[in-house]
Amino acid sequence: MSNSSFPNEFLLLPFADAHELQLLHFGLFLGIYLAALLGNGLILTAIACDHHLHTPMHFFLLNLAFVDLSTITTTVPKAMASSLWDTRAISYAGCATQVFFFILFLTAEFFLLTIMAYDRYIAICKPLHYGTIMDSRTCVNMAAAVWGSTFLYAVLHTASTFSLPLCQGNALDQFFCEIPQILKLSCSDAYLREVGLLVVSACLLFACFVFLVLSYVQIFRAVLRIASEQGQHKAFSTCLPHLAVVSLFISTAIFSYLKPPSMSSSSLNLLLAVLYSVMPPAVNPLIYSMRNQELKDAVWKLMMGCFSEAVNCLSSAYHS
Repeated sequence: MSNSSFPNEFLLLPFADAHELQLLHFGLFLGIYLAALLGNGLILTAIACDHHLHTPMHFFLLNLAFVDLSTITTTVPKAMASSLWDTRAISYAGCATQVFFFILFLTAEFFLLTIMAYDRYIAICKPLHYGTIMDSRTCVNMAAAVWGSTFLYAVLHTASTFSLPLCQGNALDQFFCEIPQILKLSCSDAYLREVGLLVVSACLLFACFVFLVLSYVQIFRAVLRIASEQGQHKAFSTCLPHLAVVSLFISTAIFSYLKPPSMSSSSLNLLLAVLYSVMPPAVNPLIYSMRNQELKDAVWKLMMGCFSEAVNCLSSAYHS
């Protein structure tokens, strides 16, 4: 196999040709990234520090916030650096690392959303058994299963993809490294092996999607049987944010990967990639905190505590 079959670097798709527009994209991505860091960081800290939030729902929300923070960190900083320094190159090892972590965190997010749907199903449809079914040991085992399985899944896909010889150049039609774009560069029938893995993965993800839909059908049936409007509102307030996050994540990802070939274009690919890989991590903290009063109170208490500490430090420095 010739060395040209395994290039030293890949060329990512820029957001614009003009350097001024690239700087504009840098500023936009910087704002989104900082919002994701702030929102998910506050959720992580609030849940970790407030013992009132040490519940199964918030435990999985903590994992989801970590995944969102990691997902956007996998792609956006490199895109910002490329726009700032007007470069398209990413090393072969860097591309493989980006693919591995993107698959790891994206798959972990989908599995966590599925488990969170199960958690809401037990809480609303079987409230008397919730404490027994969703105990701390079960939650930890579920989270461990998610991280262990997604790690092996990411290793398998990354190794399979980057073992393929490439003869269609090294330019990717995306602002970050992802498997479908790398497969387009393959010149060997061996890519069918990775396509087969993707098909099996799609079937597994579809099964999770069916489970999500069935869970929410049962949840809505149970909520509508609640006699009081206050009870219905409380039940809906715990599951509607999760449903909104699921809908945003699944709809953009499905449309991105299953859109007709006739609709494929570089600008549309960039837009869809931003919608399913960049926007959810930035928007999810806002969605979850809007209707979760306990989380809002904990975040507000954390912010006020930080503000008080800052004021005290400034006051001490001034008087000294």
